[in-house]
Amino acid sequence: MDGAGGPGEGPAQEALQSLSRRLQVQEKEMELVKAALAEALRLLRLQAPPTSLQDPGTLGPPRDSSPAAPPGLPPTCSPSLVSRGTQTEAEMEVEASPGPPGLSNGPPAPPGGSEEPSGTQSEGGGSSSSGTGSPGPPGILRLAQPPQRIDAPRRNSSSSSPSERPRQKLSRKAASSANLLLRSGSTESRGGKDSLSSPGGPGSRRSNYNLEGISVKMFLRGRPITMYIPSGIRSVEELPSGPPPETLSLDWVYGYRGRDSRSNLFVLRSGEVVYFIACVVVLYRPGGGPGGPGGGGQRHYRGHTDCVRCLAVHPDGVRVASGQTAGVDKDGKPLQPVVHVWDSETLLKLQEIGLGAFERGVGALAFSVADQGAFLCVVDDSNEHMLSVWDCSRGTKLAEIKSTNDSVLAVGFNPRDSSSIVTSGKSHVHFWNWNGGTGIPGNGMLTRKQGVFGKYKKPKFISCFVFLPDGDILTGDSEGNILTWGRSLSDSRTPGRGGAKETYGIVAQAHAHEGSIFALCLRRDGTVLSGGGRDRRLVQWGPGLVALQEAEIPEHFGAVRAIAEGPGSELLVGTTKNALLRGDLAQGFSPVIQGHTDELWGLCTHPFQNRFLTCGHDRQLCLWDGEGHALAWSIDLKETGLCADFHPSGAVVAVGLNTGRWLVLDTETREIVSDITDGNEQLSVVRYSPDGLYLAIGSHDNMIYIYSVSSDGAKSSRFGRCVGHSSFITHLDWSKDGNFIMSNSGDYEILYWDVAGGCKLLRNRYESRDREWATYTCVLGFHVYGVWPDGSDGTDINSLCRSHNERVVAVADDFCKVHLFQYPCAHAKAPSLVYGGHGSHVTSVRFTHDDSHLISLGGKDASIFQWRVLGAGGTGPVPTTPSRTPSLSPASSLDV
Repeated sequence: MDGAGGPGEGPAQEALQSLSRRLQVQEKEMELVKAALAEALRLLRLQAPPTSLQDPGTLGPPRDSSPAAPPGLPPTCSPSLVSRGTQTEAEMEVEASPGPPGLSNGPPAPPGGSEEPSGTQSEGGGSSSSGTGSPGPPGILRLAQPPQRIDAPRRNSSSSSPSERPRQKLSRKAASSANLLLRSGSTESRGGKDSLSSPGGPGSRRSNYNLEGISVKMFLRGRPITMYIPSGIRSVEELPSGPPPETLSLDWVYGYRGRDSRSNLFVLRSGEVVYFIACVVVLYRPGGGPGGPGGGGQRHYRGHTDCVRCLAVHPDGVRVASGQTAGVDKDGKPLQPVVHVWDSETLLKLQEIGLGAFERGVGALAFSVADQGAFLCVVDDSNEHMLSVWDCSRGTKLAEIKSTNDSVLAVGFNPRDSSSIVTSGKSHVHFWNWNGGTGIPGNGMLTRKQGVFGKYKKPKFISCFVFLPDGDILTGDSEGNILTWGRSLSDSRTPGRGGAKETYGIVAQAHAHEGSIFALCLRRDGTVLSGGGRDRRLVQWGPGLVALQEAEIPEHFGAVRAIAEGPGSELLVGTTKNALLRGDLAQGFSPVIQGHTDELWGLCTHPFQNRFLTCGHDRQLCLWDGEGHALAWSIDLKETGLCADFHPSGAVVAVGLNTGRWLVLDTETREIVSDITDGNEQLSVVRYSPDGLYLAIGSHDNMIYIYSVSSDGAKSSRFGRCVGHSSFITHLDWSKDGNFIMSNSGDYEILYWDVAGGCKLLRNRYESRDREWATYTCVLGFHVYGVWPDGSDGTDINSLCRSHNERVVAVADDFCKVHLFQYPCAHAKAPSLVYGGHGSHVTSVRFTHDDSHLISLGGKDASIFQWRVLGAGGTGPVPTTPSRTPSLSPASSLDV
């Protein structure tokens, strides 16, 4: 019949598929049991004379026998404790060694494997296809005949045929390691629940060490991941414990949060410029300083636990108030918004205001001026945008009121009268009168007068305002107008509970800019500066709003977001493209701080210079000078850049995009010398081999593309593909000889590839346990097993990087933290030093070529942190020394 199948064919087909899956599971369970029996036979063969296996009655070894150690184990390991480290629940077919009759030796598998890679099992949790598993350590027996499919229930899958009963008797006389394997395999087939590991749900990371020291096993989302222990490590438990002696110190922060925040740029009495990005408030000293020519210097206030949203500087020019948004910690518990009042000279927190009193975040704040900054006014981000007044010295709330359901963008005290407060935002200007209530907490009263626009067009947003010396107020709005609000006596019939004596009305209007006005600044000489959005103009206004002078900000820096007055005629300008400019109206402006404007993912460091390259969702590819703390150059990729890597010569850099394209650019001319597309999925990793002869490209189409590269890195030709992963590629590393690759995937596989031998998948991963890797960025592997936290779901670690001197490993996690571990980190719950500052998931970390610095990228906060690596005792950079055995113990991480 050529047409469609009958009505019952669909259900029948599903039933057959279900039965086939059951048979495959049972077949794999039988392989597990038979492998354990074969192991038991091998152990007994090692302990008994060669003829003892022919006679069941003489199976026991002589009392004075001294068995030899199995191949691949340290001489001190007792064979009676040997147990094969299991792979996944289906990965039980192993290499054969000479054994008794009825068992086949079989030829040893070649290093690259002779079978097609599509039927392999990973060292991690996922299977590449429905094919058979891959070999484990050599010296384990493999049954010659394939296991027969049976229909017995799973709970009976461990029973064997009559011909196998003698082998079962042998297994019962074997050491406890074989029984351990049986229990482990049985629990794996029931969903990864291991009775020998610590309790936890499917999302937990649990572990158990096999007694003989061949392998360790961990679980991610219930999937077992087995990692073989290098032969040079006699016992994991013998490794010392403790966090690494190296530490990190925040050296420089690239970027400025101008794209979506206000009240974010001020100049302190010391001359330092204060602004914020992520969870860090930066105090920048322009010019000179340790940053090199034009680089200035930075200090950092790092007391916040989530992103900073606004700043205010005390009238004394020393104290600073900074408000943070709400967030959650790594356990999902909410972090409440709060205001910190701190000393800019000592960077010590003086007061914590409003913990538990604000909702969602702190949107705007201001110190009073008339009484030397005794009070602080705060507006939160709740639906009602609560307006509150606080005593700065005591940290107590004096008054609170619901301001409006519309967004509030700015707040400020009248500099001549602290009882007068102004707020502005969406479609409103409010003039508040505050009755202090004789300083009794909560006894004050706030009354509101709404600004009336009358004959003037009411703008959608009033984004900024400034008080003039004569008492008038200037506001800048979304229509590009500057409105002058003058004082007038209040009419007794004017509504309002406060009965204020004065109110404000519009007395003049001037069209100042095309598009919105984002910033107004009162200069020391009494003139006013305004910064426009669409036209990017900076205009100086004299009395009567007469334009005196203006300048235009270059387009690639974005619109004016904030203005601050420096010494003399110097101005500091923050822009919407996260740049901080320095200059004046006559000479123009040049950037002193620059950054990305959207989520960051791509990061690589130069092979022999203190430079690094970044890319992200803003489609910008940026090369940074780590010594001068400046942007060397940037280009527009036109597409999202997700990964990058320098050629060992440093002459070119490869960049992977989100469309399957990858580019090779000349680092000097910035010209694209190669433009190739592999598939239509995003690329997650590009990596040159240490000798520069190959380029590996990991894609979300589950493949690794290998290219041969010319000596200068400019030309590439397809060499082959590594096919075998069952999920998208996440990380990969080259071996030191440039012939092999280790790769991780989205379903927690660990696979090894022989690239020089034709991009073959290495089925016997046990043989790769001693291979040395030029870099270590794979997040799954024996050497970095201990970095995973308890309860991890497999996505908690975004990036990992081993230092070039192989002393430490840095980790970027999903909880805004950078961790520093000793290397190798091969012990559960390994201790680490934890460093905060990022306000979003940390997407990537890389050490510079000499390990003097570590670079980390924030995700959504678009920040770049440059950390200085200090040696033991924090006395200076870590010297280049041979690798050493680290300390590993289940100690708690230390927050730094």
